Amino acid sequence: QVQLVESGGGLVQPGGSLRLSCAASGFTLAYYAVGWFRQAPGKEREGVSCIFNTDGSTYYADSVKGRFTMSRDNAKNTVYLQMNSLKPEDTAVYYCAATRGLALLLESGYDYWGQGTQVTVSS
Repeated sequence: QVQLVESGGGLVQPGGSLRLSCAASGFTLAYYAVGWFRQAPGKEREGVSCIFNTDGSTYYADSVKGRFTMSRDNAKNTVYLQMNSLKPEDTAVYYCAATRGLALLLESGYDYWGQGTQVTVSS
């Protein structure tokens, strides 16, 4: 079965850090570009970042640039999102998605999606 599973979400204070994981099963994630998306209550889902399957380059939305970093561990078939200097406006359900093509932060371009993990940034 093809599956993506996010983990690592939780409750943190402003300025804190979290590391989200996106683990794949049933396929080799190294051959796919992976994107992170988030959706806050009552808001549209928006793209956060992506990592390419070609040269490993990363792309970030302006709202998270300089604070979030993506990486891959191919031995674990997993992609990570390191989130530092978290702000209340980062609160959302975070989803990872994989694509065989080139989609950047366009959600319609992704083939497989995880179930999401909740991130809450609050005092």
